[in-house]
Amino acid sequence: MRRTTKFAALLTVGILALTACGSDSDGGSDAAGDGGSAAPKSDVKVGMAYDVGGRGDQSFNDSAAAGMDKATKEFGMTSEESEAEDGEAENAREERLRTFAENGFDPVIAVGFAYAAALTKVAAEYPDVHFAIIDDASLADVKNVASLVFAEEQGSFLVGAAAALKTKTDHIGYIGGVETPLLQKFEAGYVAGAQAVNADIKVDTTYLSQPPDFSGFGDPAKGKTTAQGMYDAGADIVYAAAGGSGAGVFEAAAESKTKAIGVDSDQYKTADASVKDVILTSMLKNVDVAVYQYLKSVDGGTFPAGVTTYDLKVDGVGYSTSGGFVDDITSKLDDYKQQIIDGKITVPTEPAK
Repeated sequence: MRRTTKFAALLTVGILALTACGSDSDGGSDAAGDGGSAAPKSDVKVGMAYDVGGRGDQSFNDSAAAGMDKATKEFGMTSEESEAEDGEAENAREERLRTFAENGFDPVIAVGFAYAAALTKVAAEYPDVHFAIIDDASLADVKNVASLVFAEEQGSFLVGAAAALKTKTDHIGYIGGVETPLLQKFEAGYVAGAQAVNADIKVDTTYLSQPPDFSGFGDPAKGKTTAQGMYDAGADIVYAAAGGSGAGVFEAAAESKTKAIGVDSDQYKTADASVKDVILTSMLKNVDVAVYQYLKSVDGGTFPAGVTTYDLKVDGVGYSTSGGFVDDITSKLDDYKQQIIDGKITVPTEPAK
């Protein structure tokens, strides 16, 4: 379920939640209730600020949430979360981060590049609070900020190759949520991968919104309409790098009896049962691993700073095989993967002009 935490409410709800988490049950029994060793406890309070779509988007935000959930459970940390809303003012993101910092949360994790401007201000205001931001490296020199970034173009290359190997029409598509340099990395890699297989393949590309409008990450209806247009024009596989809007792309693929490609997490495992069989593969972007490893360092007493890049070499990105739809081409995809790792293929990060 999605949880949108209002700023004023966060102060009260967060404190109550933390108090509840920190108290023992009657009789002082352990968390498992079986007489075994007590669950770990930590003084660390994690604040997580989601992007549009929040927990429950079955994609980017959910992957971040999974990493936090694993870490807080394993290390005994407590946490609170809040999400961005469609069309909110820029200062709303500042206030979300500021509210966490003012109430003792350390670290505070900002999920998505859209928080970069807000974090620039808030990190300076709270130099003793530690922050992490996913998908942005513009604060690389800020001592209390860790930038967790990914080689999205590399993972997208692999699913682009998969699309080219599987298409029956030599015509595929790409739908990005918002046209930003980050999402253009997905496009560039996808097109390059497809063209590595077939130089003459046709690739339609479009974006659902333009910044500062970030609604393209949370508009399944628009995703469906846009994908349907591509399918009607002859594309038989569409890659959706559009957050929650991807659900609409899957619906269009199901109705058109075609295929789609998911993003960020293995969406075959999370999508509605009625559409999961149209998901050829997903570009895996292991945000959960990045968040977990960051919090593991915090638990060990170290607050990371600077830029950490998750690429194919460290399995920070990749492709999924759930459903078995790419089992017959995995050897070819893995060959491309190794060529990228070895430097024999350099994947572009910007679309061709």
